Amino acid sequence: MNIHRYAENPLITPADVVPHRADFEVIGAFNAGVTTYKDEVLMLLRVAERPISLDPNIVKAPVYNPDTNELELLEFRKNDDRYDFSDPRVIRNKYKSGTFEYLTSLSYIRIARSTDGHQFTVDELPFIYPSNIQEVFGIEDPRVTQIGDTYYIYYSVVSPVGIGESMVSTTDFITLKPHGMIFGPDNKDVLIFPELINGKYYALHRPTMKSIGEPNIWIAESDNLLYWGNHKHLLGLREGMWDSGRIGGGAVPFKTEKGWLELYHGATLDHRYCMGAVLLDLHDPTKVLARSNKPVMEPEADYEKNGFFGDVVFSCGAIVDGDIIKMYYGVADTSMACAELSLQEILDSLDYL
Repeated sequence: MNIHRYAENPLITPADVVPHRADFEVIGAFNAGVTTYKDEVLMLLRVAERPISLDPNIVKAPVYNPDTNELELLEFRKNDDRYDFSDPRVIRNKYKSGTFEYLTSLSYIRIARSTDGHQFTVDELPFIYPSNIQEVFGIEDPRVTQIGDTYYIYYSVVSPVGIGESMVSTTDFITLKPHGMIFGPDNKDVLIFPELINGKYYALHRPTMKSIGEPNIWIAESDNLLYWGNHKHLLGLREGMWDSGRIGGGAVPFKTEKGWLELYHGATLDHRYCMGAVLLDLHDPTKVLARSNKPVMEPEADYEKNGFFGDVVFSCGAIVDGDIIKMYYGVADTSMACAELSLQEILDSLDYL
C-alpha cells in the first residue's frame, strides 16, 4: 500500500492550541471530524485540557456542573488509599465497580481551518463545550456527515452514567441546533451515511458489551436521523489479527462504484491501533462484501508511535478527491496528521467474501 504522509505532519499538536482556561494545559488535539465548508477544510478537533496542579501530590479532576453551568475542579491526594492513580488519564475508586470514577482531563470540540488542507489555524474559542448533564466528563471524537446543506455533527458524551452519542446540526458552523442523545450508553464510534438508501438513513455504531459479547461494529436504520432501530451486528473481531482486540467506525462511509467504503479502526489486545477498510453493499449496507486482512495503515512514523498513548492511528474523517483519499487521523492520542492513499489500491487490497 502506497501511503503519502504529509511532510507537515503532525499538522496540529497541543502546542498549537491555546488553553480555554489559563489554569489548564492542552494535552491533546486529536481525533478530529473532517469536512469541507465553502473554500475551507475544517477539522473539528477533540481538544483535551488538564487542570494544572502545582502540588505533585494532588491530582485534579475537572467536572462540568450542569446546575451552575460552571466547571468545577475536584482535588485528590495521591496518598488517599481509596483511589488508584496508576493510569494518568483516570482516577479509579478501588472499592467501586466500573472503569473509572473521574477523568483527569476534559475534552471538547474546537475548529481548525485550512484553505489547502495542510496548514491549519485553530479558532480561539471552543465550538462545542459541555453544556448538559450527559456531558459532565466531556465531549469526545466527533464525526461530521453532510446531507444537503446541513452538517450533522455527532460525538461521544461522557458522564457518570455512561458514554453515549449526541448530535447537533448546523448550516454555517456558527449556529447549532441540538438534537440530544441519539445512541444511549454504552455506545460510541457512530457514523451516519451521507445519503438515504432505499428511503432509510443508516448509521454504524459500537456498543460496549459488559456482560456478554465483544466491542464490535453494528448497523442501524432511521427515518429521521434521531430515532434508530432494526439494529444488526455487522463486523466482529478476528483472533490473532490486527483487529483482534476491538474495532469501531472511523471515517464517514463514502460511495464507490463497488460499494460503500468504510475506513475503520482496529486494535490488538495490546492496544496497537491501525486503520483498515470494509466494503458494504450499495443498496443494502447491512451486507459485508469485502474486508481488509491487513491494515491499510498502521503506526510507523515517530509521531504515530510516541505520544500520550502510543502506537495509535485513529481516523474520524476523510476527504475523497477522485482516486485520492485524504485521511486525517489522530496520532498517539496527541496530535493530528494526514496521509493520502489510493482508493483503487484499497479496493484491490480487500479480501472479497
